[in-house]
Amino acid sequence: MNKTLKELNLEDDFLFAKVMSDKHVCKELLEKILEVEIEKVEMVEEQKTIDLLLESKGIRLDVYVKDENNTVYNVEMQRGKHRSLPKRLRYYQGSIDLDLINKGEDYTKLTKSYIIFICTFDYFNAGRHKYTFENICLEDSSIILADETQKIILSTKGIMNDLSEELLEFLEYVENSTEDTVKHSKGSLVRRLHKKVQEVKNDISVEVHLLKKCEAQLRSYMTLLERDREKIEEGRKEAIKELILKQYNKGLSIEYIAELNEIDIEYVRNVITKNTPRANN
Repeated sequence: MNKTLKELNLEDDFLFAKVMSDKHVCKELLEKILEVEIEKVEMVEEQKTIDLLLESKGIRLDVYVKDENNTVYNVEMQRGKHRSLPKRLRYYQGSIDLDLINKGEDYTKLTKSYIIFICTFDYFNAGRHKYTFENICLEDSSIILADETQKIILSTKGIMNDLSEELLEFLEYVENSTEDTVKHSKGSLVRRLHKKVQEVKNDISVEVHLLKKCEAQLRSYMTLLERDREKIEEGRKEAIKELILKQYNKGLSIEYIAELNEIDIEYVRNVITKNTPRANN
């Protein structure tokens, strides 16, 4: 991350999660998106992690809240066009469901849930700002599965007038979280969001948290880079070993193989001795 906290837009998942930790702001945004009234929301935990099995892929959720009816709301920021977006939605839904129910419990324990992806791209290239999905019968679209799940994709790149003015202003603010954007906004949602954004940006402890996160990401990147280098080196050695054995099996002498490949003769002899039965006889 090259930007400072002051320079971030709301599209950054770190800033978004911090702003949405304000239950009143989170509640208002959910009500606008879903066009429902919510009595209250409870923050389960900031950037909740679901990592149920050692062998499975864990997920870290930007916003994960519940309302008075235990309805679950998961809101995620998505930047950069993901080809796997539909399956990412599917995996998030499955992981959340697994987290909601324990072994031996009845399926009725699964509560109503909404997964909302706010994207800085139009995945479907259809010009809409909002795409809502539920499971319906293909043979009769009037029949809904009623599994009480809904997936919503919001796009900042929509061109249709398909949302309320406040939500269109919000989507503009996601990418341009500036005073100028606020100045041209008519609704209260963006103004409330901007107030919280400014509070977060002026909080020294949040800036320290961001710096620590960046340092951790850098360490993780360097570790992965070192592992990649080790794998490349292992692969190179394996390729050289296979080449040596191939040449030896074709009748080339150890001395000639070493000279041909510009490799130490003892290394060639060692590879052949360990991997060729007739060389040991």
